[in-house]
Amino acid sequence: MTRLEIKRQIEIITSELIAHSLCSEQNYPTISNNVISFGNARGNLSVALKNVSYSEIYDELNNRNAFNIKMLDGALILMLYEFEKSRKQDKLNKHSLSFFPSPNLEAFQNEPEIYEEDEIYADILYKNIVPFPIRFDFDPLNHQIIEHPKSHLTLGQYKNCRIPVSAPLTPFEFIEFILRNFYNTAYHKYSNQFNFSKQYFPETIEPEECQIPYLHLGSSKKINYSK
Repeated sequence: MTRLEIKRQIEIITSELIAHSLCSEQNYPTISNNVISFGNARGNLSVALKNVSYSEIYDELNNRNAFNIKMLDGALILMLYEFEKSRKQDKLNKHSLSFFPSPNLEAFQNEPEIYEEDEIYADILYKNIVPFPIRFDFDPLNHQIIEHPKSHLTLGQYKNCRIPVSAPLTPFEFIEFILRNFYNTAYHKYSNQFNFSKQYFPETIEPEECQIPYLHLGSSKKINYSK
């Protein structure tokens, strides 16, 4: 998986979500110094790590246009990849893939009859839903077995929540995870129309991390990123 392949996947995702009227705003990916990001990413993402309320984090990202995709319900999707260029191939150094749902869903939940026929809203109309952020990180340089897996999932901004993931995620894997789990009605309606190919990064999970609950992806070949 090269830088250009990853950038192309994000472009396809953006175009597909626009074509199916699932997003309201978008920033197409850019490549600069081996980093794949979006137009207003630089200097605007540190807020996501601050010890402030979730609504403040969301509002700052939203107001600064610091996202790849803004879904119709207000959820923000961010995808950043960093590569190391070598003579033989592009090497993935790290990635951060985030989903920030809108902290305020009352507008939809208080008048569900207005939205219930639109697939994008079908899964957020229940009043017992609690929006919370998720983030898939790949960070082999800071790897500590079990404590800080190379690839891991963080739920709800919990500092020490790092659920092991078997491999880094491609943009296609990430967006399919988001759509399947948080927009399931729309996913089942449009999944046959999405042009999302099946490509995977090699596995990076350690044997000890397979002995605790973890997420397994579709990758098949293990590689040691610590070398």
